[in-house]
Amino acid sequence: MPTDPEPEQPRAYEPAPSVGKLFLFVLAFVVFAVIVVGGGVILVAG
Repeated sequence: MPTDPEPEQPRAYEPAPSVGKLFLFVLAFVVFAVIVVGGGVILVAG
């Protein structure tokens, strides 16, 4: 559909905000996974 009403479409060439959000999401996911795995290991080992 050539008539895209989304105003963010013309700024699609700008990767900075998208990459930043993706990096923050991945970082949060990694931290959460480390906390969960670390807590599980501590519970099992303790």
